[in-house]
Amino acid sequence: MQDLEHNSQMTAQPERAIVLPEANPSLPLKGDFERMAKRRFQNPKPFREGNWWWINPWQDEFKQGRLLRKRKRMKIGPAKLSAREAQKIAAETVRPMNQGLESIGSATEFGAYVAGAYRDTALPLLASTTRNNYECILSKYLLPMFKDVSLREMDTMTLQRYFCSLKVNHATAVKIKDAIGSVLGSAVRFGALVRNPLEGVRIPPPRVGKRSKQYITPEQFERLVTLMAEPYATMVYVCVMAGMRVSELVGLKWEDVHTDSLTIDERFCRGDWGCPKTTASNATIGVDGRVIERILRLKDMEVTINWGGRGAKKRFKVVRSDGPVDLVFQSLRAGAPMSDHNILSRHLKPVARKLGLGWINWQVLRRSYGTWMIESGADPKAVQGQMRHSRISTTLDIYAQFVPDSQRRAVGQMMDMVTGRMAKAKAAQSTRVN
Repeated sequence: MQDLEHNSQMTAQPERAIVLPEANPSLPLKGDFERMAKRRFQNPKPFREGNWWWINPWQDEFKQGRLLRKRKRMKIGPAKLSAREAQKIAAETVRPMNQGLESIGSATEFGAYVAGAYRDTALPLLASTTRNNYECILSKYLLPMFKDVSLREMDTMTLQRYFCSLKVNHATAVKIKDAIGSVLGSAVRFGALVRNPLEGVRIPPPRVGKRSKQYITPEQFERLVTLMAEPYATMVYVCVMAGMRVSELVGLKWEDVHTDSLTIDERFCRGDWGCPKTTASNATIGVDGRVIERILRLKDMEVTINWGGRGAKKRFKVVRSDGPVDLVFQSLRAGAPMSDHNILSRHLKPVARKLGLGWINWQVLRRSYGTWMIESGADPKAVQGQMRHSRISTTLDIYAQFVPDSQRRAVGQMMDMVTGRMAKAKAAQSTRVN
């Protein structure tokens, strides 16, 4: 026996070159999700039963935390196939097991993997809002369907059938795909799967095309800001005139305010501090001097709010302290970061409803900024840079809502030509009748 310095030994002549078979990978055990130390080559013999060919190969399974090896009955083809063809299909079916393309970890059930690995190691790395969304999708859609299914059984075909049978709208299907992609992607990183089966899955197309996204006009914006109380009116003003996300607005500090620009390098979202949404979002953006002037006015501003019962009032400074690391927009009572949800529901929405604009939210305000840039004639790359979109397609979605003047002129010219020729034809016809 010649020592090949891996998990097994082989009989061979010393002078001969030996190519190690793929069925015996030279990978040591490194954890719960690695290959088995003694993988056995399988060549199951197909047998006919009823109208089908079957095989009974060995497969690894995790049951109650224990690794077991059991035979699994597999259907490989109709009985009309010849024995030779059935043997070829059987060999192809067990090839991933023989070549080490299935790790022990793939025997883990989806529910057990989510509870024992994903929630502890991958989910905490995501933003709080993403964590909450994924947890909701897992409990509502994925765990009821795949809880007792092993990771290796969640192949591309199985997942494609699942998405084709979903009775949800397109947007929800995309979110479900993102959540399951996060779980299976972590399984690949941790060695439980060799490849992510979701890569080849396609979501059914939406039933309706893209709809125009709402935005407000400058005239509506002027009325909205005029009716809102401070400092919330200034927050809305800066959000629109700088094209900022609300999490970036809440996390804006005085050190980020310059003479003609704002630096976006931090955000505060639902109780968590973090970096901006994307790499492109972490940038310094140019703003008009009037935006900076309105921000600086907050330092000397005082407001009166209800305090206690029986109509009691109390005056507060809008800015308690304006040091470099202090927030620009501070809660009036404690100076802590403001809640974007409270501002939306208590200050922005009530005023918007009075103006008949109840559909306004923070995203609509930011989109309005990009829309106005487009209407003023800015090119897509300039809008992308100012909006800090990581993909130009996001910017072009806004452009798609507008019909360029050149197209309007072309349509007008075509209509003039068609109506002119139709009028001539009608006049000629009436002349012949007379």
